[in-house]
Amino acid sequence: MLALSILAALVALGAITLGNSLKIVKQYERGVVFRLGRVNSEPRPPGMTAIVPFVDKLEKVNLQIVTMPIPAQEGITRDNVTVRVDAVIYFKVVDPRKAVIDVEDYQLAVGQVAQTSLRSIIGQSELDDLLTNRERLNQGLAIMIDSPAVDWGIHIDRVEIKDVALPETMKRSMSRQAEAERERRSRVIIADGELQASNKLAQASEAMAHTPSALQLRLLQTIVEVAAERNSTLVLPFPVELLRFLEGNTPTAVPTTEAGPKSTTDAESKPTTDTPAEAADRSESDTTPKVPADLDAIVQAMSESLKLTGLMPEQERVTSDMPEQERTTSDSDARSDATEQEEHFGHA
Repeated sequence: MLALSILAALVALGAITLGNSLKIVKQYERGVVFRLGRVNSEPRPPGMTAIVPFVDKLEKVNLQIVTMPIPAQEGITRDNVTVRVDAVIYFKVVDPRKAVIDVEDYQLAVGQVAQTSLRSIIGQSELDDLLTNRERLNQGLAIMIDSPAVDWGIHIDRVEIKDVALPETMKRSMSRQAEAERERRSRVIIADGELQASNKLAQASEAMAHTPSALQLRLLQTIVEVAAERNSTLVLPFPVELLRFLEGNTPTAVPTTEAGPKSTTDAESKPTTDTPAEAADRSESDTTPKVPADLDAIVQAMSESLKLTGLMPEQERVTSDMPEQERTTSDSDARSDATEQEEHFGHA
C-alpha cells in the first residue's frame, strides 16, 4: 500500500514536470528562453518546445502589428497658431530578443516617443502644412519615431495624423478667407466673360459696318421678339444708320431757277399792305429755320412706314398725309387765330 502511494506521487510529479517542460508557441509568437536568468539561445519558433523545468523560463513575444492611438497633443505651429493634433501609430516587433532585453516595456516606450515626436512636428510645421501636406508630415513623424525604436527591435510600419483641431477664431478667419477667395474667382470669371463678349460684339459691329442691311434685319428681329410677348406698347427706336440709309436712298428735289426771279420781282412790285398781326406772322416765319428737302423726305418716309405698321395715331397720320403747303397754311392759320385772341384780350 505504501508502494502504491509512492508510485502515484512519482507519476503526479512526472506529469507536473512534463507539463512545465512542454510549451506551445503560437504562429504569431516567438519564445525567448531565460535559463537561470540568462538568454543563451535563439528565440523558439512556433509549435511545441521543451524547456528544463524550474530552470528555464519562456517569455512569449507577439510579432503582430500593434495599433496604438497617440493622445491629442497641443502645440504652437511655426506661424504662431495653437492647434491640437492626434495621431495613430502602427508598429511590430522584428527582434524579440531586443524587445525583451533592451527595453522594459516596448509599447510604453513607443507611445512616449510618438507623443514627443508629434509635438516636435507641430512646432516645426506651419498650419497650412498640417492641413494640406499631411503625407509628408506622416513620413517625417515615422522617421523620428523609428530612429530610437530600431535599437529596441521595433519597426514602425506607418504613422497617420488623424485630426487637427483649430480654435474657433481661426476657423472663422479661414472661412472668411475662403469666402473672399471664392468671391475673387467669381469676379475674375465674370470679367473674363465680359471680355469675351466684348470681343464678339466688336466682331459683330465690324460685320454690320460692312453690311448696313444687317442692322435693319437685326432691328426687325428685335421688333418681332418684342411683339411676341403680347405687349400693349411697342417702342420702336430709329437708329442713326437707318436715317442715313433713308437719306441716301431718297431723291432730292431739283430747284427751279426760273420761278425764283419771277416771284422775287412780283414780291418787289407789289406793295406790302399787311396788318400788324400778319407782319408778326411773316417775321416769325422768316426767322424760323427752313427744313431741308431731304429731311422732309426722310420724315415722310418714316411716317409712311409708321402708317403701314399701324403705330401712328389717326390725327398725326392725317397731318402727315397733308401736302407741305397745306400743313404750312394750317400752321399759319392757327398762329393767326392765337394772335387775334391775344389782341382781343388786350383791347378788352
